[in-house]
Amino acid sequence: MALLEALGLSKRFGGIRAVRDVHFAVQEGEIVGLIGPNGSGKSTLLSLLTGVYKPNSGSIRFDGREIQNWPINKRIKHGMAIVFQHSRPLNRQTVLDNIKLALLPDRVFNIHYPGDIEVKALQAAKLLGLEDVMDSYPESLPFGYLRRMEIAKALALEPRLLLLDEPFAGLTPSEVGELAGLILAAKTENQAIVLVDHNVKAVYSFVNRIIALYVGNKIADGQPHEVMADAEVRRVFLGKSLDEKAGSLSSPAGSSGNGNFLLDLDIQSIKYGKAEVLRNVAIRIRDGEFVSLVGLNGAGKSSLLKAITGLVNYVGDVKWRGASTNQMTTAQIIRLGIAFAPETRELFRYMSVKENLELGGERLNRHERQSKLDDVYELFPILQERTAQPAYTLSGGEQQMLTIARAMMQTPSLLILDEPTLGLAPVALDAISETLSTLHGKLGLTILLAEQNVHFALKHSDSIYLLDHGSISWQGTVAGFVQEVGHKYLV
Repeated sequence: MALLEALGLSKRFGGIRAVRDVHFAVQEGEIVGLIGPNGSGKSTLLSLLTGVYKPNSGSIRFDGREIQNWPINKRIKHGMAIVFQHSRPLNRQTVLDNIKLALLPDRVFNIHYPGDIEVKALQAAKLLGLEDVMDSYPESLPFGYLRRMEIAKALALEPRLLLLDEPFAGLTPSEVGELAGLILAAKTENQAIVLVDHNVKAVYSFVNRIIALYVGNKIADGQPHEVMADAEVRRVFLGKSLDEKAGSLSSPAGSSGNGNFLLDLDIQSIKYGKAEVLRNVAIRIRDGEFVSLVGLNGAGKSSLLKAITGLVNYVGDVKWRGASTNQMTTAQIIRLGIAFAPETRELFRYMSVKENLELGGERLNRHERQSKLDDVYELFPILQERTAQPAYTLSGGEQQMLTIARAMMQTPSLLILDEPTLGLAPVALDAISETLSTLHGKLGLTILLAEQNVHFALKHSDSIYLLDHGSISWQGTVAGFVQEVGHKYLV
């Protein structure tokens, strides 16, 4: 009998089906990794297993018992341990006391530690390499040690199943290797582990089985080398038939730029708390150029775009037409001629298509606004047909079109797009692709694209930057990318 079984799990959020009829089983002792691009449903699936969400249909069995309606604490009492992505330590308690607190029954409110709790906490701390910091306070620790502490809290419970949400997020490659080694050394023979992580390379080397998801569906399940070689998995992560494109890809017509640098950035560091997500990234974009940032989830693409638009703090320098924007607000940066279409779209759901578009052109007078509306409706005829509909009634592809159209209402010199293909059906991808070809090839607009779908990016780009664990690992032309990097990009 399997230790954990997912039987036809489905989860909807409004009209979005995040998980679709997913089946799988986990045996005792197995280490299973859930992978997939953004929007694939992997985090939602893990949240169903942990009890954060309840499924709309399907069931979950743990050790033969149906648990889909159990709260989180009951799952933990019966042998599950959960490590969530974001650490929330008690900063006034030492590292060892944080681990002890995780062992106390949830009905106990005074801090009195029985002897066995002391022993288990010490053992867990040593297993995760925390011997030298047990008496330290969490706020004094580097980010990697906070991750260790959270995992030590879970392992101290001696669980039969350990569920890990993004255990390697924000860690350097060396820290990833150290943490993976500690977890494997601490794991007992029959203990099972299920983890979600954007770091596909780390997952590949850590697990003995991978389940790949895409737009809520399970598309592959097997040993790591089998899944990574699967044609559908490679298509989802890299795009299709990269090896066939090396000889035929060239820069799009008329799009090499005019030689002047529109944007010049040198980002030394971006941190979220103690986690450094980007380091030593330098990019130059010429006027009229199409530049793509490619890389797996968690590589730092979105953080870089947010730095350009002033949405996150950074160490370094960003220059627009030779002048620094470091001290500017996001509103001031946008007024320079930079438009940002975010991954999350940020549409006003209950406002109409036209009202969303008009907000994008709020600084225009009535005549100018109407002229821009006519322009974007010509680019996106479907939006004109839907002009009175609330944004939430649009399909995913139509919502993405609306996001880009709203950005174009600002008449930008630079259009920044964050994962515009996320979760879109092929017909919607074709429509977005055609629009980008028009904006860049015919209108000469400068575009900066952050994208996981490498094939989509290659189709449009003049230059490619590959981000890997927060740093640029490769940069060059489209043909060079295909020849030098394409086949080894996943693993």
